Amino acid sequence: MTTDATALDDLAPPAPVGTDGPRERGTAGDGTGEGAVRKSTAESGDVEHPVPAPRAEIADPRAAPRSESRDLPKGTAALAGWMLVAGVVLAAFNFRTAVTSVGAILAELRTGLGMSETVAGLLTTLPVLAFAGLGALAPRLARRYGPRGLLTGALLVMSVGLVARAWAPNTALFLLLSLLALAAGAVGNVAVPVIVKRYFPNRIGVMTTLYSTTLAVGTAVAAAATAPIERLSADWRIALAVWALPALIAIVPWLLWRPQAAEAGAAPIGRLDGVRRSRLAWMMLLVFGCQSAIAYILMGWTTTILVADGMGAAAAGSMLGLLTVVQIPVSVVVPILTVRWGPRPVFLILMACYPPAIAGLWADGGGALTWLWMALFGIGTSVFPLVLTLFGLRARTPAGTSALSSFAQSGGYLIAGVGPLAVGWVYGLTGSWSVPFGFVAALTAILFCAGLYVVRERFIEDQLAR
Repeated sequence: MTTDATALDDLAPPAPVGTDGPRERGTAGDGTGEGAVRKSTAESGDVEHPVPAPRAEIADPRAAPRSESRDLPKGTAALAGWMLVAGVVLAAFNFRTAVTSVGAILAELRTGLGMSETVAGLLTTLPVLAFAGLGALAPRLARRYGPRGLLTGALLVMSVGLVARAWAPNTALFLLLSLLALAAGAVGNVAVPVIVKRYFPNRIGVMTTLYSTTLAVGTAVAAAATAPIERLSADWRIALAVWALPALIAIVPWLLWRPQAAEAGAAPIGRLDGVRRSRLAWMMLLVFGCQSAIAYILMGWTTTILVADGMGAAAAGSMLGLLTVVQIPVSVVVPILTVRWGPRPVFLILMACYPPAIAGLWADGGGALTWLWMALFGIGTSVFPLVLTLFGLRARTPAGTSALSSFAQSGGYLIAGVGPLAVGWVYGLTGSWSVPFGFVAALTAILFCAGLYVVRERFIEDQLAR
């Protein structure tokens, strides 16, 4: 390739992928994988280099061989890198739209399809079940088709599912087609951390920030815009189907992207066996499951709790919206700070928001300080982008990231699905919110204990090698 060696060196991670993963500051190795620049030293006379444009490496099974890639112009690799960034960001916008668009017009949907309360409850649980089941297939599909084929196919299936379910004639078919609509989110949850680890090993914090922030924005936009679209169109089916448009737009960068080799080809996304033997994997599963369960409990029951405490329905809905809005700016800074400071201080700051939020909402839900409790919950539930960052930081290889992400998310979403159902069941038995709040407090305690384990620097490959 005609690109000079110095430019390629600037793009390289601090340690070769597959040998040493990025290390957090304040830990052994004193390196960082985020926005890495060379340190000036008196002995070598090195100077710091500006952060370059992202690059694309070989990862697709059909990527060009190294000899062919040598003839590519310098700008081609940079363009491919930026196209990959666009692909990740636009795909992430769509990972939750199929979920929150339904919740925004659930009453109209139930009326239109004659859906019972029991089936409506199943509909709210369906996303986490889909994320658990379909997400488990993502590593195998990534190895077979590569990230380009995987994300393109998932977004296309999602687009078809969004349109088809909107005009489903009955409840059963609506539920079945909803699985197609959830495909991109289920696959993307697992695939994107692997893509970030593989193509941007020295940009994990920045890329996870882009991904998690866009995910939060897409979630909030679909929740806020679906009801107005339904009122303007006077048709709930159109309000659901319209979200196929951003999914189709997100396919474009993946169709245009061609993996090119900026240097020697990277190892393919392999398979890491024996993940169940890793204590790190189980602790990551608990962290992901507990934080997801708390988030889904808040999304599913906050308005009900606040209305029961005397708050108006519109005001209660705005409080839930506040929780979502707070998550957006927090999602911007958490991944970057996780890599720069190390995961432990960031985790402790986020977890410190839970106790006052739980106590405040339980004792004074619907009161003048409800906005404060919801804002604290919004900060606390931003453990999610921290966990996404750790999928890359707790593995030395893309195969390790894939195995860790798939195992933790598949099992974690099963815990998340049980959470809202358990709260509803307990409240139905007791008629009191005290026990459900105790359940949330217990999840928080488990999250804290498991989190203290995963924020320490350790790698899944090292545990499986013993």
